[in-house]
Amino acid sequence: MAHSEDLLVLENFIAGKFVPCSSYIDSYNPSTGDVYCKVPDSGIEEVEAAVRAAKDAFPIWSSKSPWERSQILNKLADLIEHDLEAFAQAESKDQGKTITFARTVDIPRAVYNFRFFASSILHHTTECTEMASMGCVHYTSRTPVGVAGLISPWNLPLYLLTWKIAPAIACGNTIVAKPSEMTSVTAWMMCKLLEKAGMPHGVVNVVFGTGTKAGEALVCHPDVPLISFTGSTLTAQRITEKSAPHCKKLSLELGGKNPAIIFDDADLNQCIPTTLRSSFANQGEICLCTSRIFVQRGIYSEFVKRFVAETKKWKVGNPSDPTVNMGALISKEHLEKVRSYVKKAKAEGARILCGEGVDSLALPAGNQKGYFMLPTVIAEIKDESCCMQEEIFGPVTCVVEFDTEEEVIKRANGVKYGLAATVWSSNVGRVHRVARRLQSGLVWTNCWLVRDLNLPFGGVKASGIGREGAKDSYEFFTEVKTITIKH
Repeated sequence: MAHSEDLLVLENFIAGKFVPCSSYIDSYNPSTGDVYCKVPDSGIEEVEAAVRAAKDAFPIWSSKSPWERSQILNKLADLIEHDLEAFAQAESKDQGKTITFARTVDIPRAVYNFRFFASSILHHTTECTEMASMGCVHYTSRTPVGVAGLISPWNLPLYLLTWKIAPAIACGNTIVAKPSEMTSVTAWMMCKLLEKAGMPHGVVNVVFGTGTKAGEALVCHPDVPLISFTGSTLTAQRITEKSAPHCKKLSLELGGKNPAIIFDDADLNQCIPTTLRSSFANQGEICLCTSRIFVQRGIYSEFVKRFVAETKKWKVGNPSDPTVNMGALISKEHLEKVRSYVKKAKAEGARILCGEGVDSLALPAGNQKGYFMLPTVIAEIKDESCCMQEEIFGPVTCVVEFDTEEEVIKRANGVKYGLAATVWSSNVGRVHRVARRLQSGLVWTNCWLVRDLNLPFGGVKASGIGREGAKDSYEFFTEVKTITIKH
C-alpha cells in the first residue's frame, strides 16, 4: 500500500496500471472521524484516458468466448475470497459497517457476484422462429454494447460495484467504474488482483472521485453508450438529463421508503427479529431497509413493546468489535441529516420510543469523534410527515397502526418510491393479494432480503428504471439484433 504521512493514498487504475492524480480528496474513517486515506479527485482528463483504454481493449475482449471470460471471472472471485479477511477489514474501516457484516455479507456477496455471472453467461439462449410458407428463418443475436459506465454508492461498496462489473464484462463489454469517493479502498484492492486473474489490460478501469467531476465526465462522454447507476433519485435525475443528448441506455437503481405490513395473524417470534434487522442492518444504510412499519391495531401494543425492547438490546460501537450490532454512519454530514429527521418528528408531535435523544450512547475512547447513532423508533407520526415520506437512509424507523387491508395498501403506496416491501401474515391468500397490489419492485413475505440473483431486482416510480439480475443484466449489457435468412 502506498502511504504519505501515514495516510493511504489511492491511485486510478487505467489500462492495467495504477496512475497517480494531480489532486486528492480526504477520506474519513467513520468510526473515529479521522482522515485516513487520500482518494484521487479525478475529472475529465482521467475519465478520457480510462474511456480510451476501455475502447482499445473492447475488440479483443468482446471477441473472447463466454467460456473464456467466465474463467477469468471465476479466477478473480477466487482471489478476492482468498483475501476475504483483508477486504472485510478494509470495508469496515472505510464505510463504518461492522466487521461482522463485512465478513458475512459484503465480501462474500462480491465473490458470489463474479461466480454467479461467470456461470449465467454460459446458459443464455436466443430466439428463433420459422416462416415456412415464405421460406424464412428468423433468429436473434446478442452482442456487447461497448464501454459501460458504472457508478456505485457508498453503502455496500464492493458488493454493489461487483454487481455491475461482473455482468458487464461477462457480456463482453469493457468498463469504466466510478465508486463513491467516500468508500474507494476495496475497489482499489480489487484492481490489484486483476492481472493475476488474467484480465487483459483496459477491460476494467476504475476512476476515483466525486460525482460532480468524475461521475459527470463519465455520464457525458460520447463514447460511453450505457450507464448503470445505483444511488439517490436526485442524482439519477441529473444523469438522465446529461445522458439524454446521447440517447444512452440507463439502468437506475435508486432510493426507497420501504413498508413492512404486519397483520394480526403474523408470527411475531419471526417477525420482530427480522423487522429489527430489516430496519437497522448496516446502520439502516441499505436501499432495501424498512423505514415504515404498519401494524394492525389488534397487535400494535404488543408489537411496539417487544420491538422497542429488542431495539434497545442492539449494541452500537467500534465496528471492529465482533459483538457490535451497528457501526458508524458514513459521514458527519449524513449523521446530522439523519438526526435532523428525528428532531423534525419530535417537533411535529411524534413520540421517540427509543434511540436518538432518548437513550444515552456510550462509546469507547477511540470512537468518541465517530459518526454513531442509536437505532431509533418513532411512533404516533402522521403519514404526511417527512419521516414517513422521504428516504432517511439511517437507523430510524416509524411504527404506525392500521385497521383494514384496503387501508394499509393505500397508505403503503402513498409515497413517491416503490422499491421493496415486506408483508407478514399466515393467510396465504392475503399474502398473494397484498403483494400484487403493492407498488413495489420486490415484495418479501414472512422474510426479508432473501435473494435469487436469477430474478429481477429493481423498483418502480422514483425507485428506478430497469432491472438487474441474470436475464435482465444480460439484456441491458447487450444489444439484440434480429436476423432473417431466406432459403
